[in-house]
Amino acid sequence: MKKTLFDKVWDAHVVQQIDGGRDILYIDKHLIHEVTSPQAFQELEDRGIPVLRPDQIVATADHNTPTVNQHLPVKDALSRNQLEQLSRNCKKHGITLYALGHKYNGIVHVMAPELGITQPGMTMVCGDSHTSTHGAFGTIAFGIGTSQVAQVFASQCLLLKKPKSLRITVNGKLKKGVLPKDVILYVISKIGTNAGTGYFCEYAGDVFENMSMEGRMTVCNMSIEMGARGGMIAPDSVTYEYIKGREFAPKGGNWENKLNYWKSLPTDDGAVFDKEHHFDAQDIEPMITYGTNPGMGIKINGRIPEEHSASFEKALKYMNFRAGESLINKPINYVFIGSCTNSRIEDFRIAADYIKGKQKAPNVTAWLVPGSKQVEAQIVAEGLKDIFVQAGFELRQPGCSACLAMNDDKIPQGEYCVSTSNRNFEGRQGQGSRTILASPLVAAATAVEGKIIDITQHLN
Repeated sequence: MKKTLFDKVWDAHVVQQIDGGRDILYIDKHLIHEVTSPQAFQELEDRGIPVLRPDQIVATADHNTPTVNQHLPVKDALSRNQLEQLSRNCKKHGITLYALGHKYNGIVHVMAPELGITQPGMTMVCGDSHTSTHGAFGTIAFGIGTSQVAQVFASQCLLLKKPKSLRITVNGKLKKGVLPKDVILYVISKIGTNAGTGYFCEYAGDVFENMSMEGRMTVCNMSIEMGARGGMIAPDSVTYEYIKGREFAPKGGNWENKLNYWKSLPTDDGAVFDKEHHFDAQDIEPMITYGTNPGMGIKINGRIPEEHSASFEKALKYMNFRAGESLINKPINYVFIGSCTNSRIEDFRIAADYIKGKQKAPNVTAWLVPGSKQVEAQIVAEGLKDIFVQAGFELRQPGCSACLAMNDDKIPQGEYCVSTSNRNFEGRQGQGSRTILASPLVAAATAVEGKIIDITQHLN
């Protein structure tokens, strides 16, 4: 029986099959943060149930954290309360917590991979939809709701129906200036935001095989934006090299044992998927979004399409755009480089490489928010901070920041923000704010010019 990567990992974690086509699935790692865990902890408290495997849980503070003056008490009362609750709950149940200020603190989907917590062949969950990020390692990783968080606390298992399988293959060589963010925005623009509903997606082909781990994480991060339960990329030498030597990576003989297992995971030749899509790398250009979902994307030098539907017209009205319009030369006052999609060191290297020797446009507020304390330290150590500061950019402290406006980093009403985050929903970055999703390169160029430019015309 030929098996997909997803089949192999899923089947290895089935504790029991239940009548009605559902499986009890064992969960290897449970990641938590301050927003979705308090209610789950309270449910256990009310029912007198202990946390079964505290050693399999890792906690961090990220969503509500301020990105300036993190050494000071948190001003916002709700945020402060949630962070304090997380600390109390973790202490009570013996759960490892990387709190604000800890050297391993950061966005949950950035700090776990960089610490070697995320490994191929695992099942991982978190009360956060972008848990799909970890699938870049050949991991079944997906977001869960509060009641499911409580279920994992109590049993280290979930009762689930196995999703169908989808494979997206992109072959060929990417053009200059096309980044992993552009690849996934292009794919979603082609297949739509509901194409993955009911499926777990595997990304295959030259383009993904040639990506760094950081690029693969960007792609898998946005699997949820096409409706998929999660996304995966088969582990290979790039994966192993990334993990080796990290804080919680297997060591000594255990490393060799794990490596042998990991090498057995890629999809078997001849395995059948329920649905497939194929794309040519040469068709992909730097991308931007123009609407209020990630599927409303165009090539940066393209024009907003014509479409006659109530939702399309509502989105354009919110964004104050017109069908047929080009967004080249559109003035932009805010730029955000960060989020669990694009806040790793590779993203800041790309931005710094473009920004070096240039100045930020005077009309632009440009926030650069690293995904973790370790990324922040790398930015300083590699001299990138000096480049950013000299160019007039504001390097802030780690956190989710302006991705979802749960802290002080909000985009004002009516303003456009070119953002490297993952969602451009109405009000996502602040009430009435207008989000244009893009790669770190396009975001950096926008900040320098004060407007959207055709980046393909500005590359050496």
